[in-house]
Amino acid sequence: MQLPAEAVTTTALIEVVRISALPTRRDDPYPGTVVAHWAGDEAADALALIESLPGSEQHRCGFSPGWSVRAYDNSLDLALFEAAFCFTCHEVRLQGPAVLSDLATQFFNPGALPAQSLLSLFRKAGP
Repeated sequence: MQLPAEAVTTTALIEVVRISALPTRRDDPYPGTVVAHWAGDEAADALALIESLPGSEQHRCGFSPGWSVRAYDNSLDLALFEAAFCFTCHEVRLQGPAVLSDLATQFFNPGALPAQSLLSLFRKAGP
């Protein structure tokens, strides 16, 4: 999976969000509860894991993401990007100022070891 390279190198903090609904407007953050903050090596390891997700074909489910990550630089002002993961339809939607349109929708294999490891990290972070 591809993340915005420059944003990845400047990420200082990741928020893990347990998504509760879809945004009401395009480009709004996914609503939900922030269940964890990852910084330093923990953030770098999570981003590397996300980048290692193998691709997949799209599966139709209507896109019902359960988890997202929001990446911030040192200013902690505006999220560089947010990636929302649907483990049912194999889709990741990226949005934010660092995201180019060709990266906005990607597909991953949720059964692959990296995806299962990521899901395990999400589940350990919160309900």
